[in-house]
Amino acid sequence: MAFLDKAKIKVVSGRGGNGLVAWRREKYVDKGGPAGGDGGNGGDVYLIADENLATLMDFKKQYVFKAESGVNGRPKTQHGRCGKDLYIKVPLGTMVREAKTGNIIGDLVNVGDTLLVAKGGRGGRGNARFATAQKRAPQFCEPGEPAIEREVILELKLIADVGLLGMPNAGKSTLISVISSAKPKIADYPFTTLIPNLGVVTKPTGDGFVVADIPGLIEGASEGVGLGHDFLRHVERCRFLLHLVDLTKENPLENYNKINNELKKYSERLANLYQIVVLNKIDVLDEEMREYYFKEFKAIADDVFMISAVSHENVETLKNFVSKKVDEIPKPTFEIDIHENTGAYDNDDSSFEIAKADKNTYIVFGGKIKRLASVTDARNLEQVLRLQNIFKGMGVFEELRKHGIKNGDTVIFEQLEFTHYDDELWEGYDIQK
Repeated sequence: MAFLDKAKIKVVSGRGGNGLVAWRREKYVDKGGPAGGDGGNGGDVYLIADENLATLMDFKKQYVFKAESGVNGRPKTQHGRCGKDLYIKVPLGTMVREAKTGNIIGDLVNVGDTLLVAKGGRGGRGNARFATAQKRAPQFCEPGEPAIEREVILELKLIADVGLLGMPNAGKSTLISVISSAKPKIADYPFTTLIPNLGVVTKPTGDGFVVADIPGLIEGASEGVGLGHDFLRHVERCRFLLHLVDLTKENPLENYNKINNELKKYSERLANLYQIVVLNKIDVLDEEMREYYFKEFKAIADDVFMISAVSHENVETLKNFVSKKVDEIPKPTFEIDIHENTGAYDNDDSSFEIAKADKNTYIVFGGKIKRLASVTDARNLEQVLRLQNIFKGMGVFEELRKHGIKNGDTVIFEQLEFTHYDDELWEGYDIQK
């Protein structure tokens, strides 16, 4: 099975539906009043941890994930339907970073852990919401809030109880195939294992624990040499390590020390993680060499086992000891610096730009400009006045003056077109007839 442990995706929440300007027009109802309904809220986008996923492979096929937008308000004060929330399933152990800053915004470790990554836009209010005793017939409504578009990076750190470490061809894949039902690729050339393999080992009590076969480390792995740099992070969540040493290689103790040095360079926590030293391939050694290596490693490690993964010699003893340690050593806890997830709610699109189409024509465009223009009828003076008050608060008119606008010049806001006059009562703009 292909393996992918890092992916970048784009999430887009649903935009809010626009409010509506509408009126009651029913027989025998005098002065029916405003009846424009509110727009529905846009759908949120969540990440949710799912135990049935093992890799981020699904995100290789799909990059953009969109929630459903809210529906516009309707007459008779009917609210528009809210958009459906979108739940994106990720494997257990997925860490979430904001792509722009690299900050960690979530760590989904347990089944059902959920993280909001993009909040849906709020629906705009219909004109029925603006009615007061003094203003009984409001001629305006609100646009819905925009969607949030955001890129996040998913990093998978495998959730395993035991991590198998060792030089290439130390016999890790063979051992995991013997003690579990995993069927990793096994061959006699370096870096046979190109991806982490997970195997579930059954304990005598009937339940099980997970062992991760991490691709072979070599000297310099913490700096990116070989394959280990890509997969060292998968060891961090383990309870403890099985350090497999190939006794048929030249100077096994030196190889053992090299791996531990790489762990220390990568993480102080990894360097201090409890290890069971497993001396493998004893089936090709005589009794004298077995005794020599056992004494050599026993002098520097507390728990040393001599096995042959191929002939299964002493494997069952090792398996029982590991099962016992899994029960004794608790799952590690982490203090991860998780930043405030403000990007999930930041849908303020008040920024705008001004472009000059020709000598006497200016175009103002931006997210909020477009949304406000979409609910403004240029034939309705009250709506236009309200629009101009909002634009004034946004600083649009001030910026136009800085760009050198003159009396009689044309200003275009999406489908709306105005003529500029400095001495006009309402902010120097008149409707273009």
